[in-house]
Amino acid sequence: MLHRNGISVMGKMMVLEGGILFVPLLVLPFYPKEIVLAWKFFVPAAVSIALGMAVCHRKKRKMSSSRLVVFAWLYGFAFAAVPFWLYGNLTPVQALFESVSGFTTTGLSVLDVERLPHIFLFYRGFLQYVGGLGFVMMMLLFIQEKDSVTLYQAEGHPDKLMPTIGKTVKVIGMMYGFFLIAGTILYTIFGMPVFDGIVHTMCALSTGGFSNRLDSIGYYHSLPIEWITVLLMLIGTTNFSLLLLLFRGRIRDFLRASEIRFLAGLTIITVPVMTLFLTKSGISAGQSTELAFFNAFSALSTTGYSTCSYREWPQTALGIMILLMIIGGGIGSTAGGIKLGRVCRLMKNLAWNIKKKMIPDRTVTLTYYCKGTEKELLDRTQVEEASTYAQTYLLVYVVGTIALTFFSGCTLLEGAFEFASSLGTVGLSIGVTNAGTTSVCLLIEIIGMILGRLEIFVLIQAFFKNRKSF
Repeated sequence: MLHRNGISVMGKMMVLEGGILFVPLLVLPFYPKEIVLAWKFFVPAAVSIALGMAVCHRKKRKMSSSRLVVFAWLYGFAFAAVPFWLYGNLTPVQALFESVSGFTTTGLSVLDVERLPHIFLFYRGFLQYVGGLGFVMMMLLFIQEKDSVTLYQAEGHPDKLMPTIGKTVKVIGMMYGFFLIAGTILYTIFGMPVFDGIVHTMCALSTGGFSNRLDSIGYYHSLPIEWITVLLMLIGTTNFSLLLLLFRGRIRDFLRASEIRFLAGLTIITVPVMTLFLTKSGISAGQSTELAFFNAFSALSTTGYSTCSYREWPQTALGIMILLMIIGGGIGSTAGGIKLGRVCRLMKNLAWNIKKKMIPDRTVTLTYYCKGTEKELLDRTQVEEASTYAQTYLLVYVVGTIALTFFSGCTLLEGAFEFASSLGTVGLSIGVTNAGTTSVCLLIEIIGMILGRLEIFVLIQAFFKNRKSF
């Protein structure tokens, strides 16, 4: 699909990126000693805004929506890396890695967060909050384009929640603003510092997983904080359209949704199995249950918060974590992975095929997929779309796992875990990703994070479809 004034949209996206870089400066009144770091944000922000305004005044030109979306993200990755690079402790590749990990809501990091200034801690969390909503979503909050629908859909948002895109975007923005305030208050009530509460709420809602603490959520040793985090991760991994049903109090319609029931089923199956494996490894039954529940949700929601190190976990439990990271969260949510909706459709189709072989040939059987307020017949087109994406995703996963294992020297299990985390934009790490990781390995993970966040086919459409339209 073509956008009639692509150059103007590019300029507006560049201005938006500059505005994003200005936001961390709001932290300085609370931490005045960090004023010396202000220029590291001010300079790239001013440059991006100036470039954007110059581009806006160029001659109108048509451009495909998918290319505009890809441009916005790649441009955002590059400029968001500048403050990290100017900070002085990172190589260009490491700075880019941190930027990509933030915007793609992955959460893998090469920084020592315990020594990082507050302005950079806030910046990392804000990158994930923006990345969860998406560049196009953020732009449409302030500026309505004539072809907003094509941009909205090209970024991977399948559902229009309200009669118009403008109202849809505003509703989503209001919901996330409300949850940001509510999450921060809850964290503060149960003992988390206000600043930590803001950052962790932004990162949990965006299923990002950046933390101000080296031990992540495990640092606080608080069961209520873990439960609050699970709640926020569940909100973040839920499809926007289903989230609106929940926000409006339509609990019955929310619980009818196939995606939610599939999520519940996965939880009911995987948490007890993980608990069993952890208990057999010598961990107490109570602690095993707590670890299995929190970390299973963290993997499935692709958030990446952790309460422990995975170094001592049995390989069977790690295998389940890898499976959950590959499945991922809801379609149209901030989560990564193949997505619950696609896997649910594939499982329904599998069950239908098995059932068809066990009943008389003339018997008519129909399979439905429920979106909450409506049921739709599961047809061949939906199954083919889900199957094609899942196969492509798994192919990328296998290639990436082998490449990461080869270049990092880690075991195959460690490579499989780390690349599942990268491609699924999860952020959990078994120790492969750290300050000493080579640039080649970081670049492999960067490619995985970008493919996972933009859902692979957006990139294919941007570079190979309608080449003459650019």
